[in-house]
Amino acid sequence: MELAHSLLLNEEAYSQLGEVQKAEFIFDWLRYLEKLLLATSRSDVREKQKTLVEQLLSLLNSSPGPPTRKLLAKNLGILYSIGDTFSVYETIDKCNDLIRSKDDSPSYLPTKLAAVVCLGSLYKKLGRILGNTFTDTVGNILKAMKSAESQGRYEIMLSLQNILNGLGAAATSCHRDIYKAARSCLTDRSMAVRCAAAKCLLELQNEAVFMWTTDLDSVATLCFKSFEGSNYDVRISVSKLLGTVLAKAVISKHPGTASRQSIRRISLEEVLELLGTGFLRGSSGFLRASGDMLKGTSSVSRDVRVGVTQAYVVFVSTLGGVWLEKNFAAFLSHVLSLVSQSHPKATQTQIDAVCGRRCVSFILRATIGGLLGEKAQIAAAKDICQAIWKLKKVVDAVMSDGNLETRLGSADLAAGQHMLVCALQELGNLIHSLGTTAAPLLQDSSAGILDSVISVTVHPSVSVRLAAAWCLHCIAVALPSYLTPLLDRCLERLTVLKSSPEAVTGFSFAVAALLGAVKHCPLGIPHGKGKIIMTLAEDLLCSAAQNSRLSAQRTQAGWLLIAALMTLGPAVVSHHLARVLLLWKCVFPVSPKDLETEKSRGDSFTWQVTLEGRAGALCAIKSFISHCGDLLTEEVIQRLLPPLPCAVDLLTQLSSILKTYGSPLKTSSVVYRQRLYELLILLPPETYEGNLCAILKELAADLTAPDIQVAAFTFLLPPLCHQEDLLILSPLLQETDHRFIEEQLLLGNGIACGSLEYDPYSIYEKDVEGDSVPKPLPPTLSVISSAVKLFGVVCAHVGEPQRLLILEQLLDSIKHTKGARQQVVQLHVVSSVSSFLKYVAASKGSLGPEEMRRPTLALVMGALESPNPLLRCAAAEAWARLAQVVDDAAFTAALAQVSFDKLKSARDVVTRTGHSLALGTLHRYLGGINSSQHLNSCVGILYTLSQDSTSPDVQTWALHSLSLIIDSAGPLYNVHVEPTLSLIIMLLLNVPPTHAEVHQSLGRCLNALITTLGPELQGSSTSVSALRTSCLLGCAVMQDHPDCLVQAQAISCLQQLHMFAPRHVNLSSLVGCLCVNLCSPYLLLRRAVLACLRQLVQREAAEVSEHAVMLAKESREELTPDANIREVGLEGTLLTLLDKETDQRLCQDIKETLNHMLTSMAVDKLSFWLKLCKDVLAASADFTAVTCVDTMQEEEGDKGDDASVLTNRSGDQSHAFTNPRWVTRVFAAECVCRIINQCENAHSAHFDIALAQEMRKRDSRDDFLVLHLADLIRMAFMAATDHSDQLRLSGLETLLVVIRRFATIPEPEFPGHVILEQYQANVGAALRPAFASETPPDVTAKACQVCSAWIASGVVSDLNDLRRVHQLLVSSLTKIQAGKEALSHLYNESASTMEILAVLKAWAEVYIIAVERHKNHKQPLKTTICSEESVRNGSYSSDGLLDLVHTDLGTLSRLWLAALQDFALLTLPSEFASQLPVDGGAFYTAETSENAKLHYSNSWALILHATALWLTSTGFVVADLDEGASHLSRPVTPTSMCQGSSSGAAVKSPEDVYTDRFHLILGISVEFLCSLRSDATMESITACLHALQALLDVPWPRSKIGSDQDLGIELLNVLHRVILTRESPSIQLASLEVVRQIICAAQEHVKEKRRSAEVDDGAAEKETLPEFGEGKDTGGLVPGKSLVFATLELCVCILVRQLPELNPKLTGSPGVKATKPQMLSEDGSRLVSAALVILAELPAVCSPEGSISILPTLLYLTIGVLRETAVKLPGGQLSSTVAASLQALKGILSSPMARAEKSHTAWTDLLRSALTTVLDCWDPVDGTHQELDEVSLLTAVTVFILSTSPEVTTVPCLQKRCIDKFKATLEIKEPMVQIKTYQLLLSIFQYPNPAVSYPYIYSLVSSIVEKLQEIDKRKPEDTTELQIFQEGIKVLEALVAAAEEQHRSQLVACLLPILISFLLDENALGSATSIMRNLHDFALQNLMQIGPQYSSVFKSVMASSPALKARLEAAVKGNQESVKVKTPTPKRTKNPGKNSSIQLKTHFL
Repeated sequence: MELAHSLLLNEEAYSQLGEVQKAEFIFDWLRYLEKLLLATSRSDVREKQKTLVEQLLSLLNSSPGPPTRKLLAKNLGILYSIGDTFSVYETIDKCNDLIRSKDDSPSYLPTKLAAVVCLGSLYKKLGRILGNTFTDTVGNILKAMKSAESQGRYEIMLSLQNILNGLGAAATSCHRDIYKAARSCLTDRSMAVRCAAAKCLLELQNEAVFMWTTDLDSVATLCFKSFEGSNYDVRISVSKLLGTVLAKAVISKHPGTASRQSIRRISLEEVLELLGTGFLRGSSGFLRASGDMLKGTSSVSRDVRVGVTQAYVVFVSTLGGVWLEKNFAAFLSHVLSLVSQSHPKATQTQIDAVCGRRCVSFILRATIGGLLGEKAQIAAAKDICQAIWKLKKVVDAVMSDGNLETRLGSADLAAGQHMLVCALQELGNLIHSLGTTAAPLLQDSSAGILDSVISVTVHPSVSVRLAAAWCLHCIAVALPSYLTPLLDRCLERLTVLKSSPEAVTGFSFAVAALLGAVKHCPLGIPHGKGKIIMTLAEDLLCSAAQNSRLSAQRTQAGWLLIAALMTLGPAVVSHHLARVLLLWKCVFPVSPKDLETEKSRGDSFTWQVTLEGRAGALCAIKSFISHCGDLLTEEVIQRLLPPLPCAVDLLTQLSSILKTYGSPLKTSSVVYRQRLYELLILLPPETYEGNLCAILKELAADLTAPDIQVAAFTFLLPPLCHQEDLLILSPLLQETDHRFIEEQLLLGNGIACGSLEYDPYSIYEKDVEGDSVPKPLPPTLSVISSAVKLFGVVCAHVGEPQRLLILEQLLDSIKHTKGARQQVVQLHVVSSVSSFLKYVAASKGSLGPEEMRRPTLALVMGALESPNPLLRCAAAEAWARLAQVVDDAAFTAALAQVSFDKLKSARDVVTRTGHSLALGTLHRYLGGINSSQHLNSCVGILYTLSQDSTSPDVQTWALHSLSLIIDSAGPLYNVHVEPTLSLIIMLLLNVPPTHAEVHQSLGRCLNALITTLGPELQGSSTSVSALRTSCLLGCAVMQDHPDCLVQAQAISCLQQLHMFAPRHVNLSSLVGCLCVNLCSPYLLLRRAVLACLRQLVQREAAEVSEHAVMLAKESREELTPDANIREVGLEGTLLTLLDKETDQRLCQDIKETLNHMLTSMAVDKLSFWLKLCKDVLAASADFTAVTCVDTMQEEEGDKGDDASVLTNRSGDQSHAFTNPRWVTRVFAAECVCRIINQCENAHSAHFDIALAQEMRKRDSRDDFLVLHLADLIRMAFMAATDHSDQLRLSGLETLLVVIRRFATIPEPEFPGHVILEQYQANVGAALRPAFASETPPDVTAKACQVCSAWIASGVVSDLNDLRRVHQLLVSSLTKIQAGKEALSHLYNESASTMEILAVLKAWAEVYIIAVERHKNHKQPLKTTICSEESVRNGSYSSDGLLDLVHTDLGTLSRLWLAALQDFALLTLPSEFASQLPVDGGAFYTAETSENAKLHYSNSWALILHATALWLTSTGFVVADLDEGASHLSRPVTPTSMCQGSSSGAAVKSPEDVYTDRFHLILGISVEFLCSLRSDATMESITACLHALQALLDVPWPRSKIGSDQDLGIELLNVLHRVILTRESPSIQLASLEVVRQIICAAQEHVKEKRRSAEVDDGAAEKETLPEFGEGKDTGGLVPGKSLVFATLELCVCILVRQLPELNPKLTGSPGVKATKPQMLSEDGSRLVSAALVILAELPAVCSPEGSISILPTLLYLTIGVLRETAVKLPGGQLSSTVAASLQALKGILSSPMARAEKSHTAWTDLLRSALTTVLDCWDPVDGTHQELDEVSLLTAVTVFILSTSPEVTTVPCLQKRCIDKFKATLEIKEPMVQIKTYQLLLSIFQYPNPAVSYPYIYSLVSSIVEKLQEIDKRKPEDTTELQIFQEGIKVLEALVAAAEEQHRSQLVACLLPILISFLLDENALGSATSIMRNLHDFALQNLMQIGPQYSSVFKSVMASSPALKARLEAAVKGNQESVKVKTPTPKRTKNPGKNSSIQLKTHFL
């Protein structure tokens, strides 16, 4: 293929190829040439132009296929437009000659067609350059058209479209001729030609004025004719033509009107009249309303009506939203009049009326819903409401008009009913889509929407009553706050108007519809409503018999209410279940005998009521089973069953009852059947085992009943076919935007569309297809559908003999009928058998004995050869299912063989299509079993069939089947890949474009092949690259195809290719193709585009986005007008699309695509994304909100944003987003939160304003989030103050995220402040509306969260400013104080629970923060309230916040405790349910406890923490005077902490109250911590642990824990578990803190016991004292019973996890193993340190014997940590873990147990061993020297020496080793080591006990003195040496102090010379270095101290050495001088040394 890539055709390479390859080669060359020509310079093209033209023209003669000819023509056009044009006339002549040629053979046809296409392309490109040649050309083409076949006509029309496009106004002379030709083509028998003609005329009307003036009527009539017998594509094209022409007629300004007076303006009324005529009379014109029309026998054919409906929509869309707003009233009244009484024929039968209403609804939905923004929609709703009022008045007039002209009246009533239904449904849809933004509309009393809807609820027509009920349903779903009031209003009317039949049905419909709305409203309705409804329903059912005029209505209403009540779910229904079951039992007779007596008694009317009632009961039970599955216990099922046999008996009797009473019972008996079938489908078959045969007989009778005339193929079969197979049938089965109206064509003329009045019970069900009105089909149809489903189940469960019998019977029934009846019976029977096989296959059952196969096979076989394609499709599916169920290889092979034989012999289309699909389905269900030979023969046959060009249908089915085989064969197919691929390419290049369905099947094959090849497509071998090129070539052909579904196939193939071989797919052309089709009118194409985009942006979002923008800039016309990629980029376009799109799946894809793009690009294109979101949010912000933002902007001071606010306002017209819907705005707000999250993972400058500004200065392109803070706040503000509740929630969430992320960022310009501070007004303003009384609880709850976050963030430090937000919380606190009773009754009780808990949680968070800040400021906690004054002054102290909270603490603590008590009750396991309080807790009701649990679990943790802090602050001992025990818990609950005195119970003592509270908090914590679920949040765990810490901070609870050892152990075990299961360091640290507190509590308890024992037994001898503490007098610790053991377990767990080397099992030996010491992470160090602190506390909890048991462990762990972490650090520091282990060591060694007489000796032994271990750490093990830090080890040794009793360390062998260590360390050269060693020695020398210190002094002094003298000789050079010297001197001084008198003089004599040698005289002092000067000062100071202290020694030394004396004097003198200079005030201090410079320095620090 590379050879094809050149400017000229490589003829040499071309000639060597085979036929198929030649076509591929040419196509590839032409594709390449198109790109190349555009990129080559003009001169190069001209040079080769002649040859190129010749080559291209020679290709014309080689009969090119359709795609090739299109490309060829395109290239010619491009070539001439770039190169010279002088030879173009020859080319045109040549083409004309080819067209004129007389050769009519099929082989010459492609050449003629190619010539036609070339002419079109040349004129399109060159246009007027070609001068007047066009008249001849057009004439020639038109002449050729007369004899052309359909392909020719198709190409000629498209070519004429191109010619007109190129010539523009210049072609006027030919307009009429072209118009005439196109007219005839517009009603051509080929649909493709009709589409082409419509495109041609659409082009023509641009210039041909006559089309939308004089000839307008005939154009319209022509279009109506064209709709007749049309398909979907024709309707799309022609409706576009008609709509555009009519829109032109309305808006056109006619050119030169003055000169041509004849042209009249056409008014809007006339245009609408024209469309209306088409809608009502179809194409029969105006004059020919002949016989049929007058007799009233013909109604308009449905396809015309649907076509005109689409034209209406195009007409309005072309004129645009603004036009529609202006002319809405006229448009509305016209559209509604289409179903009015003035055109009785349009709504003659119910079927027609239903279809007509569908069309009207579609027009209204598509125009109002699609074109108007929210404001305009609200205005439209008011207009619709006016229309409803007008129609209502007519009804009222008729109703009140006495009896005189009632006949006329009934006609009038029927008149308005259809208009009302359409108006009500649209009003409902409109409000539904507006959501809560419709609130102003309903509050507007002048519109009176609710009144008008409720007033028509009693309209005489059932359909109107239902529509009104549905409208109320929509209002309730949109505005949940109206749900309860509406329900109340309807229930009240229902009760009052019980005696009016219309009111009973109307209002029961309304109540049922409103109950159906509850599941869409998360906030629900009050629980009590269920009871009211149940009572009312019972009342209606019981009173039904009283009044025969009302009995039918009341019965229906009663059961309808009960059935609707079931949708509220188990929580509500469980309370009424007993009554429902009782009613259910009573509705059927008890025994068959009773049924007999019933039969003999009744009359026609009573039977009607009875059947109505029983059908209702069946429906109620069905509703119960489908909505309350949880209640279906064994017991309930047993109570449901008894009436079933009787219901089935009645079913068998129905036919005889019908015979007796005649047709009035017909409908009700059909409904009864359907209800019973539906119920049986839901019940498990075991429940009605006894009746299976009876049911089966009835089903068989139903399915073959003689009275059903219409075959509802399209309604029964699609569910039984495979989704993929439906694609090959009719495009109508595919999803389109017009599905709503196209459905009626699908069902065929005799069948009605679905509509509510066919089944009122569906009004409470959730609609399957999204949000529109439920559309149940007529009972006659739905009963068949249910029967088919049920047949499958029942047939699978009856015995095999009956099964065989019934199949035989069904087979006979087909044979015995004839003609149309036979079709119907065959359809029903095949559907049932399919359903049976499907059921058996799904339940893995078996068919039964072999004789079952024959009848089944015969049934399926007959259908496989049925003329109806759908039936063939279902039969093929059943064929494969049969093989699957029989599961026998021989049988499968036999089936396949049958198909092979048929396909080889048959010639008719039906057999060939049916059997080819059968082969495919066999493979689909039994893929793996086929031998390769089997596969070969299948593929061979299908190859042959797919090339049968005489029948496109056979090709389509064969190719589809092939695609199934490729899919299921998997790797087995590899051998066939190449031939299949070349077959596909050949067909793609040759099948005419008019057979789009063949191309679609080809696309599916290609897709399957690409999937089979998979990742192999990346390969680089020649064979793979050839395959890849072919795949890409195939995609290219399909991309160019005119049919949208083929393009969709191309896109999904490219998507697959991109997944497997991304490098080989040209991204820019793919993205271009996607952008062009983003707004295609075809839903499936848009879906394909978005599915592909979603995949592309996951990998390369940035590239996709860039390509899109570049393409938009380059191309001028190609992109559809809706896609504004140039301005807002692909992202903005997708957002706009999201706003317009209604298809749920598409919207989901758009959102995911945008999310992927945001994730990968938001950080780099920050401004762009934020602007997008801001535009969407601002585009629709109400002006009130926006102006409010402006005023705030001014408050903020001019930050350069004001300008942008102003420009926003003025430039509103050119806004990228016009009036986005609330759903889109919610999405934009969510995007803002996502952007913030993305920035968190990016550069830190996003959250650091100083850094961001600095980096911005360096590079202006840098962009950081913090610089957009004003925008973020503004967006959150706009969203939070919107009308839409959803948007308010998103806005508050955004605000919360902003506060949390930006709260701590300081403001560089004002130190001490943060950047958020300037926005406090905005935050306050955004929050205020959420606390208004009418705000829904979920919004208030969210706002509380934001309030507490704002207060807790510490952004605002001034109390007066905080007050604004604090005030909001205070207001909500007062609102909730009354508990669950006081809150609004609009919603379910659990909604008020949510609000109360949100408020309490918010306060808890504020209180926790207040206490924390207070702690940090280290002031004693104020329990008294500050005087009002200081608070009012707003002087901010750390207490300020606490004081704010303090005022309400009394109330809060009460509520908090009540909430915790509720939570504790709700978390009890289900077995305690009986003990729970009957009427619920403080804040929840018993009935709603399930829903309430969720809210409690979201907020309990912070409330727990706050309560614990509050209890701590009172120390548990403050007498609650203000809330005396009597009012302790205001919301009194049966189990309240302390019963109110009113309850008569004894008042609890304060001690008991505290105990209860203590156990409440402890219990909740332990319950939560001991079973942590995986979804427990970190926040809850941390809060819980903090609460425990707070609790144990005060003595009283500690004493509780200390005295109850089991409690402590349990807590420790729980904490151990937390540590094991949660890796987070913060949680582990918090847990350890609690452990430490528990141990302290235990210590206090032991101390207290010992003290009291001593006090009591003061006189007795000490020996008899009992042992306190663990281990008593045996020293044994029992695991599980021992607190110490539990603590050890926990600490070991922490230590070993951080330092695995501590575990002897791991290291393999208990001994010390040489490992390098390591530094732990900061978190690790903290944990280890915390654990060591706890270990050190343990001995104090034990008895002496107990302490002996644990000591070895403690020492091992402590020394282990020391050994493992003693790393050398610079500057001689100790690592934090070493410091902690030394601290712990000291704690352990100085424990009193070491000295206690019982444990003394054991301790001494153990401590000696420990010291040995420490000393051993030095010695190299296994010859490797460890790099331990000497200082750490030496310090440890010192701790031992100083902290233990002398006998431990004075053992000679140990003492010698210690001394050696010190000696060795003194020798180390490192200065820091020396300094530390001196410091340690100093502490040892000062030890009071000479037994310890003397040996060290003897051994070490001499070496110290030597060292100092050495320094003396060497003079120190740097500060460290100076320090060493100073430390050394300190040691000697300490010695002097410690020495006995007689030795002192020698020591002083040593010391003085050293000191004096450092003194300088005054001359030297001036020039000395700073170090020498410091030394001098130090020496002098010391001398001044020693002199007076040991004066005698001092004097004698001075006397003996005059040199020293002289030096000293000089120095003192010099010092005095310098002091004088420094301090001019001549104050002499007593101690001259004090003024040394060292001291001065430190003073100045």
